[in-house]
Amino acid sequence: MSEIERTFDPSECIRGIQQLLVSDKKKIAFLFGAGTSLAKKEDGSPSVPAIGKMTELVEEDLRNDPDKGALFASAIDEIQEELSQQSLSFNVETLLSNVEEKIRIICGGTLNGLDKAALEEMDAKIRAKIQGIVSVHKSIEIGKEDLLIHHDFAKWICNADRKYAVEIFTTNYDYLFEIGLEAVGIPYYDGFTGSYKPFFNPDSLEDINYLPQQTKLWKIHGSLGLHEEAIADSKKIIRMNSDTNDLLIYPSSLKYSNSKKQPYVAFMDRLNVFLKQDDAVLFVCGYSFGDDHINERILSALSTNSTSHVFVMFYDIVWEKDHTGKDVKENTFCLDSELAKIALKNRKISVLSTRSAVIGGQYSTWKLKREPDKEDSLNVSWYYDEDAPENSEAELGQEHKGGEAWTGMGELTLPDFSWFTRFLKNMIPKNEWE
Repeated sequence: MSEIERTFDPSECIRGIQQLLVSDKKKIAFLFGAGTSLAKKEDGSPSVPAIGKMTELVEEDLRNDPDKGALFASAIDEIQEELSQQSLSFNVETLLSNVEEKIRIICGGTLNGLDKAALEEMDAKIRAKIQGIVSVHKSIEIGKEDLLIHHDFAKWICNADRKYAVEIFTTNYDYLFEIGLEAVGIPYYDGFTGSYKPFFNPDSLEDINYLPQQTKLWKIHGSLGLHEEAIADSKKIIRMNSDTNDLLIYPSSLKYSNSKKQPYVAFMDRLNVFLKQDDAVLFVCGYSFGDDHINERILSALSTNSTSHVFVMFYDIVWEKDHTGKDVKENTFCLDSELAKIALKNRKISVLSTRSAVIGGQYSTWKLKREPDKEDSLNVSWYYDEDAPENSEAELGQEHKGGEAWTGMGELTLPDFSWFTRFLKNMIPKNEWE
């Protein structure tokens, strides 16, 4: 069968995923990225903005700084030009990386009109603004936690009858998963022990059977409230109130080297150990495989003889404006995508994007084999948005005559964390969910 003729039936794929999620033999984990903090349960739900909006907020603060606004604004303009010449887009990650690189190389003199002290001040203000933006928990009212989609995800964990506890790995700093888990009353372990100044216990992460019945939450890029405390000649990681000194791996060129420090390296080791188990399944959502230090651990684990598998729910929709200024949707995942190339070489990775997928080392588009009916065990609307029939009455400008052609084509909705969580919710009987 040719590449053009081959298609994947989303109903077959999703039924297989459903069986994995309910199987007592499978060890289930999730890797969540920034897209899960961006996702909303409904309009008005608290969320962390995407990188574009975050960049706007950081830039606005720097340009309006009461002391050095003019200097920072001039520096930003020059940095934007530098990035453009390197064919790099301007965003909070490239900005922070640019500033950090100049701090490392500058001695005397100035770069972009800033001396070393001013560059360090700019760096600190960027980090502080990012930390403030992700502190979205401050806007969540007590008793309103159910407005979070993370609350529904936690309810699925609470209601899913599983032999093995769920493990959650996330690159996000915010408290959204903690709020969801605690609002539902789910005991979870995050690598810290104690109550006055909970301290990081790396030995517990090495034991895959430590607290086997508790949900695990691993913040692999750090978390609000993590601090380093000096004790005599040593240091330990503790958890306390969040401030600008939180231990976070900020989005910059330094994140790879910082990931080799504690507690991050222990969390990454845990991800590697989890995937080396037989019958381990990792579901990825909201993460675009843009961090090499995470990708390396995943691929290294999958290279062993284990029967583990990774399902990537890849949200690839980008909105661009056409020549008329109208917003046009583009589905960017394709055969030449870097993530597709990774999955094509590794049959243990399945990438499920909105219009196409790589499954079993093969790439193709989604297409239902038959029209859905009420006898289907899974409602197709839970995970798939079918395209309108071809030659619709709107296009023909005439009344419906029953001649429209059903195509089976459409978009998989699960790459959106909100839809993925709704799918999990629909797997739980309504009488158990309430």
